[in-house]
Amino acid sequence: MSSTIGNERPRAVGGPPPAPAGDVDVTAAVPEDVASPAPGGFTPGADSLSSFFRAWLRQVRNGDIGVLPVVAGLVLLVVIFQSQDSVFLSAGNLTNLLTQGAVYMLLGMAEVFVLLLGEIDLSAGYVAGIGATVTLELATNPHNLPWWIACAAGLAASTAIGLVQGLLITRLGLPSFIVTLAGYLGFQGLLIDIINADSAANGGTISVTSSIINDFVNGNLSTVAGWVVMVAIVVAFGIFALGRDRRRRASGLHTQPTSVTLLKLAVMAAAGVVTVLVCNANRGVLTTVTLRGVPWVVLIVLGVLAGWTFLLGRTRFGRYVYAIGGNAEAARRAGVNLRRTRTTAFALSGFTSGIAGIIYASRLGSISTDIDSTLVLYAVAGAVIGGTSLFGGRGKMLHALLGGLVIAAIYNGLGLLGLSAATTFMVAALVLLVAVAVDAGARRGRVAR
Repeated sequence: MSSTIGNERPRAVGGPPPAPAGDVDVTAAVPEDVASPAPGGFTPGADSLSSFFRAWLRQVRNGDIGVLPVVAGLVLLVVIFQSQDSVFLSAGNLTNLLTQGAVYMLLGMAEVFVLLLGEIDLSAGYVAGIGATVTLELATNPHNLPWWIACAAGLAASTAIGLVQGLLITRLGLPSFIVTLAGYLGFQGLLIDIINADSAANGGTISVTSSIINDFVNGNLSTVAGWVVMVAIVVAFGIFALGRDRRRRASGLHTQPTSVTLLKLAVMAAAGVVTVLVCNANRGVLTTVTLRGVPWVVLIVLGVLAGWTFLLGRTRFGRYVYAIGGNAEAARRAGVNLRRTRTTAFALSGFTSGIAGIIYASRLGSISTDIDSTLVLYAVAGAVIGGTSLFGGRGKMLHALLGGLVIAAIYNGLGLLGLSAATTFMVAALVLLVAVAVDAGARRGRVAR
C-alpha cells in the first residue's frame, strides 16, 4: 500500500500514469453519478432504458463489472445453503443473518474509506474493540454515565485513534500497512489493559448494562413502525433521486433516464417490502413467545450507509478521495490537499469502526479480552468481496454492505450445516481470493483498453 509525505512526493497507487500538469481533472476518478459528464459512467446517448442497458453492457465488457460478482455469489450461496438446510431461508434465520452481518458491514464501510485511497487499515477490528470498551466502561459502575455520553466517548476514542494513525502516515510518510499493523498489536494490548483494570469487569469481561445499548441489536421496531420507516426511506430516496436528475437536466448535464431511476426505486421498494415482511414474521422459538419487528441495527446500518454514500458521492471530500485513489499525482497538481484528505479518511475509518464495535458489544452483551481477532480480516474482506478495489480509486459503501452480507451468509450457512470452524475459515479465504482475482482481472481489462 502507498505512503506519502504530504503534498510533496505523492505516489499513485494502482492508477494510470500522471496526467500532464495542464490537463488535470479532479473528477476523472469519481463515480459516474458525481462527475459531469461522467467519464467512467454511462454514455451521454443513454437517454432511454434500452440505450442505458446497452451502455451498461459496454461497461461490463470494458472491465467495470460493479456488483455483479458479489450479487451472483450471494445468490449461489443462498441456493446451496437452502438446498442443504431448509432453515436457511426461514424468517428467523434471515433476520439473524442481518444482525450477524451488521458488524461485518460496518467494518467493511470503515475499510472502504482507506481502500479508495490505495491504503489499508489492519487495526480496524481492535479500534472497534477500543470504542466498545470505552463505551461500556463509562456506561457501567462506577461511572454509570448516560448511554449517549458513553457512546459519544467511545466514538471519540476510535476517531482519535484513526486520526493519529492518519497523521503518522501523512506527516511522517510511514506506510499504512506498517502503521496499522502496529496499531493492530498495540491496541490489542491496550484493550486488555483497560478491561483488566476495570473493577466492574468480571473475568476479563465488561457486560452491557444499558438497556438502550443492548437494544441496538436485540431491540425491534413494532410491526407498524417497520412499514412506516420503510415507506419513508423509499419516498425520501425517490424525492432525492428524481430531484437530482431534474437539476442535472436543467443545468444541461447528462444524466440517466427517468425510467432507470424509477426502476432503481422499484427495486429498492421491493427489497424493503421483503425485508419488513421477513422481520415482521413471528421468530419466536416457543409457541408462547412472540418475536417480531425490524431490528434497530438494520436502521443503524442503513443510516451509516446513507450518510457515507452521500459523503463520498456528493461532496468535495468524496471527489478528492476518488481522485487521489485513481491518480494521486494528478490530484496533487489539481490542488487537492493530499495530507488533509488522507488523514480525514483514516479518522472516518476509526469513527465507523467505533460504531461497529458498539454494535459488536451489543450483539454479544459484553466486550472481553478475547475479542475476535479475525474482525480486522473481515473488515478488509467485506469491502473487497463487495467489489471495492485494493488498488484504490474504485468502490462504494454499498460494496461493503454486500460483502458483509456474503461473509455473514458463509458463516451462518456453514454453521447450520454443522461444519467446523476450520472449514468456515477456508471457504471464506477462497471467496476472498476469488474476489481479489476478479478485481485484478477487471483492472487488467480496463488498462488493456
